[in-house]
Amino acid sequence: MNNSDTPNPLTHLDGDGNARMVDVTDKDVTFRVATAEGEVNMQPETLRLIVDGKHAKGDVMAVARIAGIQAAKKCADLIPLCHPLALSSVSVELQPDLGENLVRINATCKLSGKTGVEMEALTAVSVAALTIYDMCKAVDKGMTISGVRLLTKSGGKSGDWQSDD
Repeated sequence: MNNSDTPNPLTHLDGDGNARMVDVTDKDVTFRVATAEGEVNMQPETLRLIVDGKHAKGDVMAVARIAGIQAAKKCADLIPLCHPLALSSVSVELQPDLGENLVRINATCKLSGKTGVEMEALTAVSVAALTIYDMCKAVDKGMTISGVRLLTKSGGKSGDWQSDD
């Protein structure tokens, strides 16, 4: 059944339901920014090892930051229909919270381009969190990764968006 005349709100599907990369040829170049967040919950002893710099595998926060930045740059290699982007900035911030026994991760990606950077920010947070898990799993297999979500995005035809929280 051909539905090519019916508007499709799922832009990664054509009128016949086939996956496709969205054509951004005719879109305007605009400045775009997206920020995402997430967290890794862990045992207090695990967080103390990280904060005190006594983890046997080294500086967990520094490695996770670099992994997040690298992941944002490789997003199109990981997510099949994402456009490869020339990011102008990627920042990944990690903040330990000793009271809550977690590390908060915040990533912001920027560029001037024809498509947004939401997926790059979300990928940066996700891979930074996975890196923390990977480096610390020998001492704490019960860690959880949660709350990965988009906080804000700006630029492009759809304009600005901000999470309600």
